[in-house]
Amino acid sequence: MRGETVRNWILHYELHEVEPYINWLYFFNAWGFPARYGNVAQIHDCTSCRAQWLASFPDDERPKAQEAMKLYDDALALLHQSDGKSQAHALVALFEACSEGEDVLIKQCQMANGKYQMTEDIRLPMLRQQHGDTCLCWADFLPPAESGQTGTIGLFATSVDEDLAKGHDDYHRMLAQTLADRLAEATAERMHEEVRKSLWGYAKDEGLSIEQMFQEKYVGRRPAVGYPSLPDQSLNFLIDQLIGMKRIGVSLTESGAMRPHASTSGLIISHPQARHFAVGHIGEDQLKDYARRRGMSEDRMRPFLASNLT
Repeated sequence: MRGETVRNWILHYELHEVEPYINWLYFFNAWGFPARYGNVAQIHDCTSCRAQWLASFPDDERPKAQEAMKLYDDALALLHQSDGKSQAHALVALFEACSEGEDVLIKQCQMANGKYQMTEDIRLPMLRQQHGDTCLCWADFLPPAESGQTGTIGLFATSVDEDLAKGHDDYHRMLAQTLADRLAEATAERMHEEVRKSLWGYAKDEGLSIEQMFQEKYVGRRPAVGYPSLPDQSLNFLIDQLIGMKRIGVSLTESGAMRPHASTSGLIISHPQARHFAVGHIGEDQLKDYARRRGMSEDRMRPFLASNLT
C-alpha cells in the first residue's frame, strides 16, 4: 500500500441496523444480572414463550427474572423510540504496517486537516505479556521490519449519538447509557463484519451467524483500547492522530477517554493465529521501556498502566 491512498471509510448506521449485533448478556451484566437472566433476549416475544421462560426459574428467583424481562422491554422500547432520531457511526482505516520489537510501525501516513499525507513512520507501541507460556504482543502478528515485508493493520472508532443517552430520571439515564454502550460495541461488531467480508475483504466467504461472531469464530481479532490486551488509554491519542475521530463526532479528554462515553476504538488484526490475551502484570523494566517508546516520562505513563503495575 506504500505510496497509495490509505483506505478509509466512515460508516453510518440506523439503530435497527445494529440492533441484531447487540450482545445482551453484557447489557444485563452491567445491571448486575447473571447470564441466566440475560437469556430473556433470546426468547420469542409471545405470551406463552415468556411465561414458559419465567416458569423455568425457581419460585425464589422468579421476581428477579420478571425484573430482567421488564428491563429488556424498557431497553427495546427506548431503542425503537430512538431509531431514526439517533444514529451509530464507525470510522475505519487500513494502513500498511510492520513490526519492530513491540512497536507497530504505521508506514509513512498521517492525518492532517482531514486528509492522509505521506510522512515518517508512526509508531504504535504495544505491551507484551511478561508471565505465562506465550508472552504475546499484538506486534507479533505483523511482519518484522527486518524481513522487508509489510502487512496491513486496521484502526477503528465507533460511536452513538449522545441524544440516546438523555433520560428524565436516574433509571432512564442509566438505561440509556448502558444501551448506548452496547450499541457502540454492536456497531464495532457490524463494522468488523463488513471489514472482513468486503472493505478489507480478507474473509470474503465468511458465513458466520451473529452468535458465532460473539464467540469470535472469525479470522483475526479486534482488540479495543482499555481492554486487557490494550490497557493504555493514551493510545487513543495516537489512533486519533491517524484516523481523525472527530469525523464521527468523537473527542478525547486529557486522559484519553472518549466522548461521547458510548464510543469504542482499537485495532483490527487479520492474522489467522491472532487471539486475545491479557497483558497482566508488567515489571518496572517494561514500564521504563514502554514510556520511552511512547515518548513520555515514567511518572506520566504510570497512571495509564496503574492496574498492570499493582
